[in-house]
Order: sequence, then structure tokens, then C-alpha cells
Amino acid sequence: MVQTLNYARLHSRALIALGGPDWRDFLHNLISQNVETLAAGEIRFGALLTPQGKVLYDLFLIGREDGCWLDVAAAQRDVILQRLMIYRLRAKVTIEPVEAEVAVLFGEAGPPGQGWLADPRLADLGWRGYGQAAPQGATARDEAEYAAFARSLGVPGPADWGIEQTYPIEANFDLLNGIDFKKGCFVGQETTSRMKRRGTVKTRFLPISVEGEPPAPGAEVLAGELRAGQVLSGADGLAMASLRLDRIEGADLTVDDRPVQVVRPDWFERALA
Repeated sequence: MVQTLNYARLHSRALIALGGPDWRDFLHNLISQNVETLAAGEIRFGALLTPQGKVLYDLFLIGREDGCWLDVAAAQRDVILQRLMIYRLRAKVTIEPVEAEVAVLFGEAGPPGQGWLADPRLADLGWRGYGQAAPQGATARDEAEYAAFARSLGVPGPADWGIEQTYPIEANFDLLNGIDFKKGCFVGQETTSRMKRRGTVKTRFLPISVEGEPPAPGAEVLAGELRAGQVLSGADGLAMASLRLDRIEGADLTVDDRPVQVVRPDWFERALA
């Protein structure tokens, strides 16, 4: 079997650099991920939440010798910069944009070599690179193809959770290494920890399969006459949906009068076992 390696430039992502003597404590107290133990050359996944515990911005942290880089949504980078500046107060932290390309490698081949970092959410997602050229022999893909690949693995993205709409546990951040529940306080920590501790997570993001064109975002998922969720994004017969777990078990689900099936990824089942 011929193994393939695909390269995609992520135009939707951009970088912010943090440095200075206080950068680690400053960031550790803000985001859902542990920053105190982040080593140079390591990558972690996390989020900046609202005080009420909903996802503001997802991010990847890339440890560097003199600080870290944040891999964030390009459309939100200026807003994130401004918010970090507000939080900075008297902390000795430098915060500035970085003009380097964000790219991914994905497929059956690998690992690709030095400079590429394994995606911390799920090994099957491949690798992320910053300012890295495509390896020799890699096939060029566009960002939509990578998004479809991630969706086929059951991994949601920013188009699914939006801004100030979703609790991170609903979007499976806890199952995809996006929340460190042992790190102590961060913005939105109280609500996030309470949901996990009490086991009150009624809604999760999961893929649904449907024949033909994917339903439009916002389309209702019905279990009989009961509302069981809504479609978030989709393409090529597979959509991501926000689903009520207590209403989908054993139910015949429909969207726009078409039957749909819930696809439960292996990693999802293992994480909840």
C-alpha cells in the first residue's frame, strides 16, 4: 500500500509571540491549558474562555526558548492581541504578532522530520508546522480538504464552536487534551470544573452521516418529534452536530426529513469509557 502525506497551508490561522520574564505566569492564569510545564519545542491545545466558561478563542501553545507562540484564528488575532494587552496590567510580558505561515501535514505517512509537531489533540490528525516548507513528495491540499479530514475523525473546529456560544466540554476539549483540570485557576475555570465534576454534560459534538448534500448549519436534528440537537458544519455526506446525549441513544434521527446516523469515533468512546 502506498502511503501518502498531505500538506495544507492554514490561511485561517496566525501567530502571536509572548515573551518577557512574566510570560509564563501571565498566560498560565488565563487559559485552560497548563503553561507552567510547557517545554521548548512542545505543543499543547487549549482555549481562552469567558468568565462564564464559554469558548472565546481556541489556541495552540508552542513552547520556545524565549517564550511561546500562540497559534490562533487569523480573523481574531488583532482582537486576541488587544484582550491580552488588557489582561497584562503590570506584568512584564511582550505580546506581538508573528508573520510565519501555519501549515499541517496529514495522511498515512510519517513522522515527517524535524520542526513538525504532533497534533496534541489526536495523533491521527498529523502534525502542525510554523514557517515550515512542504516536505519533498508531500501532496498539496487546500484547507477545506484538511477540515474535511478532521471532521472524518470526529474532531470539531472553530466553525463548530463559534465565539461565546459553547462550553469547551460540549466541544470535547476535555477529551482532546484541551483542558488541564489539575492546573488550578484560569478564566472560566469554575464553570468548567463544575460541569466535569458533576457529570452534567448533556450535550456533545459528534459527527452525523447523511446521504446527499449536508444539512445547513443550524438545521435541527430530531429524535421523533423531540429536538435532539443542531447541525454545525458539514460537507460530503458528513456533518458535525451538537447533540443531546440523552435523546440520541437508540433513536431514529432525522434532519430536514432525511435519516441521519451518529458516528461515534473510537477516541470518543475510549475517552468516555
